[in-house]
Amino acid sequence: MDRRLALAAATAAFLAACGNPADNNAEVAPLAVDVPQAEDAAALPWIVSAAHPLATEAGAEVLARGGTAADAAVAVQTVLGLVEPQSSGLGGGAFMLYYNAETGTLHAYDGREIAPASTTPDVFLTDDGSPMAFFDAVRSGLGTGVPGAVELLEFAHERHGALEWSSLFDAPIRLASEGFAMPQRLSYYAGRLSNIRLEPGGEIYFGEDEKPLTPGETVVNQAYADSVTLIAQGGAAAFYDGPIADAIIDRVNSQTGEETMTPADFTAYQVVERTPICAPVETYTICSMPPPSSGGVTLLQIMQIFDHAGVEGGPEDNLLEYVEATRLAYADRSRYLGDPIAMGTDDLSAEALTTALIDSAYLEERAEMIGPAPLQDVEAGAPAGTAVKEGFLDDHSYEVPATSHFSIRDAAGNIISMTATVEMPFGSQMMAGGMMLNNQLTDFSRDPGRDGKPIANAPGPRKRPMSSMTPVMVFDETGAPYAAIGSPGGPAIISYVAKPLMAHIFAGETLSEAITAPHVVIPRGRLLVEEDGGDALASALEAKGYEVTRQALTSGIHGFVLGPDGVDTFADARREGSVITADDWSSL
Repeated sequence: MDRRLALAAATAAFLAACGNPADNNAEVAPLAVDVPQAEDAAALPWIVSAAHPLATEAGAEVLARGGTAADAAVAVQTVLGLVEPQSSGLGGGAFMLYYNAETGTLHAYDGREIAPASTTPDVFLTDDGSPMAFFDAVRSGLGTGVPGAVELLEFAHERHGALEWSSLFDAPIRLASEGFAMPQRLSYYAGRLSNIRLEPGGEIYFGEDEKPLTPGETVVNQAYADSVTLIAQGGAAAFYDGPIADAIIDRVNSQTGEETMTPADFTAYQVVERTPICAPVETYTICSMPPPSSGGVTLLQIMQIFDHAGVEGGPEDNLLEYVEATRLAYADRSRYLGDPIAMGTDDLSAEALTTALIDSAYLEERAEMIGPAPLQDVEAGAPAGTAVKEGFLDDHSYEVPATSHFSIRDAAGNIISMTATVEMPFGSQMMAGGMMLNNQLTDFSRDPGRDGKPIANAPGPRKRPMSSMTPVMVFDETGAPYAAIGSPGGPAIISYVAKPLMAHIFAGETLSEAITAPHVVIPRGRLLVEEDGGDALASALEAKGYEVTRQALTSGIHGFVLGPDGVDTFADARREGSVITADDWSSL
């Protein structure tokens, strides 16, 4: 306990030194952590773990010629947008954690999409005042935000890159123009959402028989090659001011039937550097994204509530405590989290509320609610007083599992943990410039509030919708980088990351083993257990009084651990991803 108190004090000290999470466009001092010794860093290889082998290879090629993690991220994300457009892409957004080995600082870069200036709180309400059906909102055009991915990649490259920007796009341009083998997951989702065949540009994923191309058949996306060539030559400006932006705006407005998105929305887009959100757990410091991501707050709440429950072992050894910690954390998530410009009250800033939500004393009180049986009613707590609790209504957003995650370490010890998305499979199912356009604005609550009480995650002009994306970086007790991890999966992302990380920290399992265990998640109140291998867990939970649904749960956990016993790398077998290290590359 003494060590944990010391770690808590140390964490509080360096968080205080770097200030509170930033408001939009504010300058922020990054989180400062100790730098490992140079010889330790040099002894470790570069690593890329991503959701498709072609993306992993593109990142490895950049690192092999001396690129940094920021350089490799450009190649990885641009290829992912080509080969798994159902998950992420240049028409979407992302959150990035970047550890700078030279300065020993951790940066949190917010590349989340923003709503057009025309967006109003009631944008998703029908004529009778009821919320629009989710899938109607997805296809309405009103769900598409201004993409942030390209600006984020350039933002990171300008600060941390070493190679020429234009040299980082060779692989995606070649693959798009010459063709790539149809991936199994892309073929599957094209079959599930076959209406994209009717979208101009979507026919590239289908054969003459109007059926999706089978895995292994060649896909050519020349429009994507042309767009990426413009970005390679002109930087992010070529995306946000020119023919690419015009094509996206025209496609969105043709769907809405009015001028809901404008060139000014694109030129106004900015990446925001925010302060990472961190907390001590056992002998580690766990860091993730602050709002508008809900991932960091909720992950740290789950882990600390579980820790305060005083049990021995990991989540599978203590299923009730794990489930109740998750339910309590998700209740706070629904009540309080959204774009920082909408969080808090006149008397309590968004930054103070974020800090209060992960306060150890508050979470110890939440843990004391856990008893021998499931809680009957789980409500949001009052981390800073009941006035705050009663001042907001619970969020009613609906997220669909898609998204992608990759983790990179370069030869100098710089590390990226980045999660990117277009929201649901194929996003809005609209295309422009060879890219799938996001439907991120449906991550807002379609019900903006009532009776004078707001919802923190209600729509609004230039707001960023709440996200579940949870890129994570872990530091050991010396302050050295220890692990990078993240996953896709909609609102289940947080539990996809939390459960294996907790099994590693509390039960000593290796992360490469822990990610293979069946998932137990509670994304929208229902308790879901992965049907593949999860029967014993489901039965144990039912015996404790829970109502359990068994279903497929497709995470995509990618990352690595830089432990004292060596490097542990992992790519979730539930998807098509792979890992390449410097040692692997030299043997190819």
